[in-house]
Amino acid sequence: MAFSRESRRLKIKQRVRKSVSGTPERPRLSVYRSNTGMYAQIIDDEAGRTLVSASSHKDKKAQGVPKIEQAKLVGQAIAEKAKAAGIEKVVFDRNGYLYHGRVKALAEAAREAGLNF
Repeated sequence: MAFSRESRRLKIKQRVRKSVSGTPERPRLSVYRSNTGMYAQIIDDEAGRTLVSASSHKDKKAQGVPKIEQAKLVGQAIAEKAKAAGIEKVVFDRNGYLYHGRVKALAEAAREAGLNF
């Protein structure tokens, strides 16, 4: 039985989310990738709320630049907002996507901006 790309990603996501969870000391950095943009949230799963978020659609600097550059800008923005909120360490949740391309660019930019994961 063949799975679609989206159903395959959701199966991987469910498998990973069984073990990856955000706590108040170490919240979860969740990444979502669409055809047109990148989104990142830092989530405290115990309280069930989003602490910080960033996206390429909200960032005016990310308009009209290549997708890899958008991902880097979102990674830098989420790291800056997290540091302003007092968050230093996070758990990375790639949301079922391969650690490659835009997801990797976002993660590396967040690391360079000072986020530990």
